[in-house]
Amino acid sequence: MTGPMTPGTLRAPGAVLLLSCYELGRQPLGLAWPRAFLRDAGYDAETLDLAVEPYDAAKVARARFVGIAAPMHTALRLGVRAAERVRRANPDCFICFYGLYAFLNAGYLLRTVADAVIAGEFEGPLAGLVAALDRGARDAGGAGDTVPGVVTAATAAGPRRPALGRLRYPVPDRRGLPELRRYARFVGRDGPVLAGAVEATRGCLHRCLHCPIPPVYGGRFFVVPQDVVLADIRRLVAAGAGHITFGDPDFLNGPGHALKLARALHAEFPHVTWDCTAKIAHLLEHRTLVREFGALGCAFIVSAVESLSDVVLAHLEKGHRRADIPVALDIVRDAGIALRPSFVAFTPWTTLADYLDMLDFVAAYDLVDAVDPVQYAIRLLVPPGSALLARPAIRPYLEDLDPAAFSYRWRHPDPRMDRLHEAVSALVEADARAGVDPRDTFARVRATAEAVQSGGRREPAPMPRGARRARARSPRLTEPWFC
Repeated sequence: MTGPMTPGTLRAPGAVLLLSCYELGRQPLGLAWPRAFLRDAGYDAETLDLAVEPYDAAKVARARFVGIAAPMHTALRLGVRAAERVRRANPDCFICFYGLYAFLNAGYLLRTVADAVIAGEFEGPLAGLVAALDRGARDAGGAGDTVPGVVTAATAAGPRRPALGRLRYPVPDRRGLPELRRYARFVGRDGPVLAGAVEATRGCLHRCLHCPIPPVYGGRFFVVPQDVVLADIRRLVAAGAGHITFGDPDFLNGPGHALKLARALHAEFPHVTWDCTAKIAHLLEHRTLVREFGALGCAFIVSAVESLSDVVLAHLEKGHRRADIPVALDIVRDAGIALRPSFVAFTPWTTLADYLDMLDFVAAYDLVDAVDPVQYAIRLLVPPGSALLARPAIRPYLEDLDPAAFSYRWRHPDPRMDRLHEAVSALVEADARAGVDPRDTFARVRATAEAVQSGGRREPAPMPRGARRARARSPRLTEPWFC
């Protein structure tokens, strides 16, 4: 941005534009939440979701303030490309990135495409930033000085603090967002239905070292009032949703709040199914609650298993051990709920034997249909600001920071593992594009890993021709990505 705005500029139609690039195949709360806060502050923001909508040159041209959501790594990569395009088309607009990965990569963003960065409970400071600019703040630095939680190039040299003030949450404003039919659907026993996503809590009590949440929230979490969550659910159901995702980092951070919401949802909409995310340790701790979840319409629970190796789990400080995983699986299945594990399949401490053990576990516990094949290719991400960087165990493997990739490079001590990662990544991507059955992809991944183990050069199992016979599969969403 080149200079101050005339007071009142940002109240003009189209002057504020909120942009999302990727939010796990969901109608983005990264647009709906800040839009509600801005509306309450007197600003009617336009929205653009580049995950499902084409780039709108007219919206970009009339914007004086562009906010770009960066809740995860993929969103940030796509968001930077979008910001570069916005800056070329509209060089005088103010660009603000908000979200977890915006904060972790604030230095790079402020040197390149961003005027400001906000993370944590960002919506209040975002509205405050827009108001400060609209009052005629001289520049990004001036606005950053007056709004706590806003990081600008002028303030980035000092301590960078996320926004962690408690907010009064309005109901997310979904007006004008693309229809639910354009997003991921839930697939259960009765076929695909439209799905919506809400948040009941934000932040997380836990400090898993590889997670982007602890560097921002520092072990804190915030509860969204039940009436706000239910009002959002009612709007989604009215828009056609037959399934609700609780998008909290961990639905069981507040178990009492979670149970009240689940009961209220099921009482009002008994036909609506739902899913959530919860730690393995929480599933063990709250097994009675999980049993009731099954009776209240919970279709599946995503849990970050991450690894079957106690060595890796200890390095990530996950809070569970290998022996806990089968127990959690039994608890969830006994409740009539499917468990969908996620993995960090490649870390500096994961051996080839560990990788094959993960595949053996998935097969032995009948989880092949419950694991999206991309999980077999997930590699540990070490962004700037990661809590892992403070641990000596990671240092022998770290290489230089790649600012444009938003991560430190690292090399595995066993070169076979880096080659295996490249091969599996290419394989699962090709299979996903071709619509290959997950069971066939699993077989090809296993053949690839076994070939690496044997030192042979045989190719992975060939991609199958034709589709498998239809069968019942684990309940799931049609969007497979989790990062």
